[in-house]
Amino acid sequence: MKIGLTYDLKDDIEAKGQDFPEDALEEYDSIEVIKAISSALRSLGHTTVRLGGGRRFLANITGRSVDLVFNIAEGRGSMRSREAQVPAVLEMLGIPYSGSDPLTLAMTLDKPLAKQVVSDAGVATPTWRLIESTAQLRQLKDSEIPLPAFVKPAFEGSSKGIHLNSRADAAAGARKVARDLLKKYGQPVLIEQYIEGDEVTVGVIGNAPPVIVGIMRVIPRKKCKTFVYSLEVKRDYLNLVDYECPARLPQQVMKRIEKSSLRAYRALGCRDIARVDFRIGRDGIPYFLEVNPLPGLNPVSGDIVIMSGKMGWTYRELISGIIGAAIKRSCL
Repeated sequence: MKIGLTYDLKDDIEAKGQDFPEDALEEYDSIEVIKAISSALRSLGHTTVRLGGGRRFLANITGRSVDLVFNIAEGRGSMRSREAQVPAVLEMLGIPYSGSDPLTLAMTLDKPLAKQVVSDAGVATPTWRLIESTAQLRQLKDSEIPLPAFVKPAFEGSSKGIHLNSRADAAAGARKVARDLLKKYGQPVLIEQYIEGDEVTVGVIGNAPPVIVGIMRVIPRKKCKTFVYSLEVKRDYLNLVDYECPARLPQQVMKRIEKSSLRAYRALGCRDIARVDFRIGRDGIPYFLEVNPLPGLNPVSGDIVIMSGKMGWTYRELISGIIGAAIKRSCL
């Protein structure tokens, strides 16, 4: 099968100057990731065609024939629907592709919307407030800010805008972080209650039915009163955290995590692959934070790659599971 690869590379995107935060390119990939996916697909008997992203993708997809697209493109710009750009074009052209559809990709990048949908499906999530402007922030009463608070951009992924100071014990601290994010990212800000407890991420793969790849707990190496799985930590994960998979949590909690993960995956319409993030409260309840239907596939540092490796999967087997689910779903 001839498989096209859609992606956005850091090296292809110009993001400099005061209008761009320093983590503006955090969600984009390196050429090493594309080479690793291509190698895995070729080892499965497929041929690959690099289609890229942005305008290059538009030129390539209309000029080259492929049977299916393996999509990891994050999209261009800062709008909440950017991850839907490539799948929307592929649907217009009638070309099947791996991963979730435009609606799901737009909905999951919009963190407040995703939380509302998942909450309506019966999955616990921290209480939150959406702040769309500095004027709204000024009008917000201190009593309306959930404390301790965790403040982050509403439409970002890959921990963009999430730093060690994102957690605030007092309303004044939450307001300061929110003001800074509103100015820096030019989009609404989510203020949600910070859940004291373990950080857990869950891999889900497939469709009918989807199955759990693994449940992985993120454990800080240094003892600390509160732990934030921030951008700083992820950039230095080898020195700052350990990944425990399967997570050594009580069996009842593990069952709750699995049930909540699959319920969130289905409620948001995820397909083929996704990673679901939780905080485990002291009451043993997994509180949904967000879902990433385009989880990073870096062969060394991707969370779902690390997780699947600890569960005995090779990188080739992970890529095979994703593309196999897409092929089966597309009846190819």
